[in-house]
Amino acid sequence: MARFSRIEVALQAKQTGIVPVFYHADVEVCKKIVKACFDGGARVFEFTNRGDFAHEVFAELVKYTAREIPEMILGIGSVIDPATASLYIQSGANFIVAPSLNPEVAKVCNRRKIAWMPGCGSVSEISYAEELGAEIVKIFPATQVGGPEFIKAVKGPMPWTNIMPTGGVLPTKENITEWISAGAYCVGLGSQLFVKNDDGAYDYERITETVANSIQIIKELR
Repeated sequence: MARFSRIEVALQAKQTGIVPVFYHADVEVCKKIVKACFDGGARVFEFTNRGDFAHEVFAELVKYTAREIPEMILGIGSVIDPATASLYIQSGANFIVAPSLNPEVAKVCNRRKIAWMPGCGSVSEISYAEELGAEIVKIFPATQVGGPEFIKAVKGPMPWTNIMPTGGVLPTKENITEWISAGAYCVGLGSQLFVKNDDGAYDYERITETVANSIQIIKELR
């Protein structure tokens, strides 16, 4: 069962401004990544449903965060059908993120009052997602959909829309400034955030620093 309400998810995503997006088959690596992001100030984290037995890794990660870093809001991404959404909600997901808009997923999430962030690529999809109850909509792939200019254009006639770009967002001052200045509610940060050492292992200290820097950039912009 979710430990955080969908309202809490939305407010925390706005406050910190970033949502790290990550997948790895090794749960111990995932624990270290989540902790590194938490230490940097992240409070909303998206694990992605991309590998075999990903739900088993996620279930262990949920138990870990509840025990060791209970302030972290853990959710699941890359969910495209209602059965998968139900599986992860049962495993403790606090929010569901999707690359596409599926009204059947919305129904499953709404029944349990779970935050649902569907992927949209047009004004019509965004409007439909909001009609289905989405507080935050994800534009994906953000750069290909139209980048910061797309968000700015949407916010003109629809200023109430909360948009999270994912795909092509970089943890740099220049890039984050473009997205937030255009009106992004928060940003999803993927592979560019999870830097590695020369030996190919994740550099957890640098990840913590990059998360902290990204959050600070957004705070200064707001």
